[in-house]
Amino acid sequence: MTVTKEMQIGQLLQADPNIAVILMRAGMHCIGCPSSQMESLEEAAMVHGMDVDVLVQQINDFLNA
Repeated sequence: MTVTKEMQIGQLLQADPNIAVILMRAGMHCIGCPSSQMESLEEAAMVHGMDVDVLVQQINDFLNA
């Protein structure tokens, strides 16, 4: 699986619940909120003032380790 910034948070967490650790470490502490499940990774990163490309890379590195 390769993560893209267009993928929804809920989709990512269904694919691998351990992605939650990466998101929380980055400052996304609201990933359990039902509304966040429908946000794209790009939308969530924008709301939290994060660089989505860095976040995508971190998640992909984790998944490919």
